[in-house]
Amino acid sequence: MRYGATGVNLEIDLSRGNIEKVETDPEITELFLGGQGAAAKILFERVPPETDPFSPDNLLIFSAGLLHGTPTPAANRVSVNTFSPQTNLMSHSLMGGFFGPEMKYAGYDQIIIRGKADDLVYLYINNDTVEIRDATHLRGLGCTETGDVLKKELKDEKIQVAAIGLAGENRVYTASIDHGHSSAARGVGVIMGDKRLKAIAVRGTKDVNVAKPAELFEICMEMHKKIGGSDGCGDWMAYDEDDSFHHNHFSWGNARVRRLNFWSDELQERWTKIKYDNMDRQTSCYNCPKKCRNVIKYPGRKRFAYKCYGKDTYHMAAFKELDFSYEILGEAQEYGLDSYSTPQAMALAVELYEAGILTDADMPDFPKDSGDRFFYLMEKIVRREGIGDILADGVYWAARRIGKGAEAYDHNTIKKFEQLPIKLGKINPAYFLMIATGEKMSITQIEGSFPQDPIPDLEERQAFVDNWDAPPDQKFKDYFLKWEKRNIMSNQAFCDIVDWNEAMHYIDDSIGLCGFVSSFRGQFGGGVAYHMNNIPDFIALSTGFEMDKDKLWKCFQRIRTLVRAVNVRRGLRRKDERPPEDHWVVRDEEMEQKLLDDYYEFKGWNKEGIPTKKTLDELGLEFVSEDFVKRGILTGSDAETEN
Repeated sequence: MRYGATGVNLEIDLSRGNIEKVETDPEITELFLGGQGAAAKILFERVPPETDPFSPDNLLIFSAGLLHGTPTPAANRVSVNTFSPQTNLMSHSLMGGFFGPEMKYAGYDQIIIRGKADDLVYLYINNDTVEIRDATHLRGLGCTETGDVLKKELKDEKIQVAAIGLAGENRVYTASIDHGHSSAARGVGVIMGDKRLKAIAVRGTKDVNVAKPAELFEICMEMHKKIGGSDGCGDWMAYDEDDSFHHNHFSWGNARVRRLNFWSDELQERWTKIKYDNMDRQTSCYNCPKKCRNVIKYPGRKRFAYKCYGKDTYHMAAFKELDFSYEILGEAQEYGLDSYSTPQAMALAVELYEAGILTDADMPDFPKDSGDRFFYLMEKIVRREGIGDILADGVYWAARRIGKGAEAYDHNTIKKFEQLPIKLGKINPAYFLMIATGEKMSITQIEGSFPQDPIPDLEERQAFVDNWDAPPDQKFKDYFLKWEKRNIMSNQAFCDIVDWNEAMHYIDDSIGLCGFVSSFRGQFGGGVAYHMNNIPDFIALSTGFEMDKDKLWKCFQRIRTLVRAVNVRRGLRRKDERPPEDHWVVRDEEMEQKLLDDYYEFKGWNKEGIPTKKTLDELGLEFVSEDFVKRGILTGSDAETEN
């Protein structure tokens, strides 16, 4: 009997209409855990590097986390992976809600989709019943609308639906997949649309077996109480109305302008009233005591939900206020647009218009009001009409297709993907490494375990460390105790810190834990719920695997290195790993390159950022090293076991 995992993947070929249920190897689960780890292995083995993202041979993989469906609190993040047409690299996205656990209850760890349907279809999954059904009647419907229609059509309100909107149908690069106001973005919605898959509707009533139910239930009950009662868990930005951090320090427009003193007490009071006057409720994801999503019904607009920075992106890009986000978010979410990258593409068009690079010929009847301009551009983008057909490919490609100097206005992308619009003073070496070498599409999927700044008061700093149970090693406490200035620490320390930040995310994204109770939350306080010291217990009791901190850390190294290998095989090299030039005001080229050298060596990669044969083989990735040697990616001493 398999514990934790169901041991079955669902394979769908939309071109042939073929459906298969495939038993999986338990050893693979133990080595790669599930989620993103399992998806990376499948993508490496089954999608050759020359495969175009829009090829039928590209795969779209929905992966439940290893702990989904177990009593483990806040295990609810489903991983969605494919190859992105925007970056030509592995695209990684996460989606909360109930979809991942429902997959497990239906009996499946992963849903692996290849091929393309002749016209719009949806998948209906109800335990052992799996069907590819016509979805032409859903064409043009919004993400939430699609879910509502399917629940009525299937006569089951408990069905969990993941769907694309018009943006996905029209292969907009910034399209997202939405499930009950939880969105998987960053390059996956466009592939779901390319495969003409409108939605996946899942219903499951099977058991998920665990190895030691009594012991697991006991620690889960304690964890549930801890999460529910802790200020160090959940998205505090869903509750705290002080959003001065984003508005004073993040950039507005096309990631260009900082408004350092924008926030005020009067504005906070006014915005708080707007929120609570229009909020239906606050909701949770599966098996979590926190309510991190604010559900808003603004007069005359469609209902939507947000958390964290998501409420700010549109109004900051348009130089508006909160009421503008409330006006546009319902429409944008129904269209299935990524609220992190799409507003930057819209703001790019506005800046290019004001600079005379785009004209009335490009955007006829372009409104004067910035808010009206965003609605205008949104309609163009989701339909790929006129200038929208260019902007739909994201900032990097749009700037290059427009030309005439537009390239200079692309200053916030790395690896061809939009980053969070942060502009700072002196370079932060840890963040330089995470942004430069990150392969999870966004810094929010990398940062989080180590605090962003030292605590000035030494007594407070010591008290923080005394109550800090998350570090996997004493050295992290020592680093923090001795830390005086953000940008001053040894390269070894920065490499260690980045490694730990990465470890937590790669583990979370494989076992399915929410970052707001684990990987992302630690930087804001010491009371994070899950960490490297207690996660092995949840895995061991759920799966029956022998698991401890050292073994879990090696799982992280294996998964992270495999993701790196997937992208290296598609052409990723050192030249691609450079943060936006004006991300920090003060840059130091010599320091940055030395830091990158040290990080690559720390990881067991060569000067081009390619994992060596020795590193790959030590992690049990011989199938990767053999492929790299055969392709000539690894040569000379890098292709030898001893180097």
